[in-house]
Amino acid sequence: MSWSRSRQALGDDDRPNAAYVERSTTDTVLERAARSVLPALAADIENEPVSLILTDSNGIVLSRTAGDSTLLTALDRVDLAPGFRYAETQVGTNGIGTALEVGRPLLVDGDQHFSGPLRSFSCAGAPVTHPITGAILGVVDLTTAAQNSNTLLLSFATLAAARLRERMLDDATEPDRAIFSAYRSACRRSSRPVVAVGDEVVMMNSLTRQQFDSPDQMAILERTRDIGGETKPITILTDLPSGTVVRLSYEPTFTGGRLAGGIVRITKQVASPSFSIPKVSASTPPSIAGTSPLWRHTVHSVVEACRRQDWLVVDGEPGVGKTALIRAAHQLVPNRRLAVLDAGELGGDDLLTQASVELGSGSDLAILHAHAMSEAHLAALADLLQGPHAQEPPLRPWVALTWYPQDSTDTSSLLRMFPKSVTVPPLRHHLDDIPDLVRSLLDTLGATGLTLAPAASNQLARLAWRGNVTQLKKVLEDTYRRQRSGIVELDTLPPACRSTTRRTLTRMQALERDAIVDALALHAGDKTAAATAIGMSRATIYRKIREFGIVP
Repeated sequence: MSWSRSRQALGDDDRPNAAYVERSTTDTVLERAARSVLPALAADIENEPVSLILTDSNGIVLSRTAGDSTLLTALDRVDLAPGFRYAETQVGTNGIGTALEVGRPLLVDGDQHFSGPLRSFSCAGAPVTHPITGAILGVVDLTTAAQNSNTLLLSFATLAAARLRERMLDDATEPDRAIFSAYRSACRRSSRPVVAVGDEVVMMNSLTRQQFDSPDQMAILERTRDIGGETKPITILTDLPSGTVVRLSYEPTFTGGRLAGGIVRITKQVASPSFSIPKVSASTPPSIAGTSPLWRHTVHSVVEACRRQDWLVVDGEPGVGKTALIRAAHQLVPNRRLAVLDAGELGGDDLLTQASVELGSGSDLAILHAHAMSEAHLAALADLLQGPHAQEPPLRPWVALTWYPQDSTDTSSLLRMFPKSVTVPPLRHHLDDIPDLVRSLLDTLGATGLTLAPAASNQLARLAWRGNVTQLKKVLEDTYRRQRSGIVELDTLPPACRSTTRRTLTRMQALERDAIVDALALHAGDKTAAATAIGMSRATIYRKIREFGIVP
């Protein structure tokens, strides 16, 4: 398999060369651990004809220690030296690159190497994973002449990787250690899927990966992040894109009185009989974009309530499309007029006056942002809806409210009049619908000649979208101002879309992020030139790029 990958990448080239990669000065968690661990390990093999090599996650050699002069000279001839990249795509099958590809320790002996010049060596590589996140940070490799190969090479490399992990755990922050400890304890005590979330840490056990596919895992992580800041235990039910209903039981983790994060245990529920994914048909409003199961279920619920004239509360975060969904559902009801009144714009007195007029004319009624009304106005609206217009179907009007926040009181006399409630999911819970939404929103803007390149579309699917569809629309409006037709590439997207950080930025941080993105675009990704242009040191711009999650 490794040779097949190598041939696909390198063809029939029997002497591929490692590329030299210019690296800026870094101080990664792996390098910090290596400075305290590797000298002792190198001393253990000081008199042996073997070299101890450390690489980063791209296969770039960070350090090379020990080994006699003859071996070091031979390694120099094949560029197995600091700064050179030994990925499988660069030099074919080898102990470093192949260990990174398969994610486990392995020994590559002599003729097992793809490259002819490397067949005089034997290499044992062991991936170094982060003790908390599980991410592969690099490889510890032991290389010797092929005739000196033995199984102890692999054992030593695996031991070195384990010591690096232990050292990294010692250097972890208190909150990270607290989360890691709570996560391990939860995994030992529970036979259920478990997810842990902290400020910089997200972990899921093997049961989570086995029982849920990638879209469901993404939805679980998003819902976990939504409740991750809670300081008290909480349990919620959530619908996954596959149609599965799960119960998420969250328990916070503290260290020294400070919230470190939380542990979530996941239990599958028996799907509600009402959760049936309707087929795309004429009953689905044509103006509503999106085909994911979760979104289709939401649309179907609103459409059916409208058809049956069941009074409905439509709740959800700002910008998720509550108003658009009500309008689209009502379009499927013939010979009925819908009056849309916004409590946030009209104010309570004017809304009550207009609502009375519309009900008197036989119109159906959608009241937006009902939560913005005072208790007195809510009570008055309840009285109005209980008046002579509250007749039995088909004469009785259909009434829908949009309501947010969801933790508002539901004991008012008004809300008790609405037997049904539908929660419109935030965009981050149905990211699969982004391509359809993008096409629909661009058409609405008149940008029929504009399409997104796959890289740009994929980048949009990586974002948190705290402003939901409204935020996506603003991004596309900004993009349309930049480019009127053709294919939108990644570098045409607004600066905010080039950053994948999920934390909320201050105004100054957002301006700093945008300045870095614009400078990188202006200088074709040259970080040094970009740093100079905005008066920032090279070390600072590298740190900021990581901090903001800027995609080059």
